[in-house]
Amino acid sequence: MKRFWFAGILLVVLTLGTLFAQQEVNFLGRYDDVRYIRQDKRDTNQIVFARLIYNGRILGYYKNWYTDYPKGDETLIMGVQRLTNLNIADHAVAVPINDPDLFKYPFIYSSEVGQMVLTEQDAAIMREYLARGGFWMVDDFWGSFEMGNYVREMKKVLPGAEIKDIPKDHPIFHVFYDVDKIIQVPSLAYTINGGITYEQDGFEAECKGIWDENGRLVVVIHHNTDLGDAYEWADEPAYPNYFSSYAYRVAINTILYALTH
Repeated sequence: MKRFWFAGILLVVLTLGTLFAQQEVNFLGRYDDVRYIRQDKRDTNQIVFARLIYNGRILGYYKNWYTDYPKGDETLIMGVQRLTNLNIADHAVAVPINDPDLFKYPFIYSSEVGQMVLTEQDAAIMREYLARGGFWMVDDFWGSFEMGNYVREMKKVLPGAEIKDIPKDHPIFHVFYDVDKIIQVPSLAYTINGGITYEQDGFEAECKGIWDENGRLVVVIHHNTDLGDAYEWADEPAYPNYFSSYAYRVAINTILYALTH
């Protein structure tokens, strides 16, 4: 009994620590959140990692655009700088869909897209962003319910597009590192839950994609997996390096693919 009590207290402490680390005390899961972020948005000739701010389905719910933010983005950038020669800026930005600056960033990342709600105007902006050559990576959403929500929203962006598995021989799996299999990456809860990697009914990790009408891969979808936690907690001794090293390889491949295709 004491063991379970201790595990419960530890989970609460970790959760609260994560919330404060991600500055979530002021975030509501909508565009207005950008008012609470101090960030450098000056023009630069460097690649800037951009996270998309979307309006969320459940206001104030802890899972939203800001999950793993900002630490996950910062540690990913450090990994990209260390492992590649990509001229990537030290800082990331968080940009709302309705911000014209969105079009400055050729690559955007989104977390917890099962919570995302798009208006027709939002969808039109994202459709134009992708049509202009933008690339969208989504991550950290789980199970059939959240996937169903995501599919409904993406149908507004690209009504005729299909969401399909990305073949293992696709360049996105080999552009820098060879990624030969999809691994389910768990959240930090893995360290205290007895080694459970899945959430909800998301038992098997998936890497899917959306192609535009010209056959260009424009969206990569990491479902039933949490790459963001693997970056965020890469320096946590209790979190296995096996997951973090995989997540870095996948992200670096995706970023380099997005910038070269």
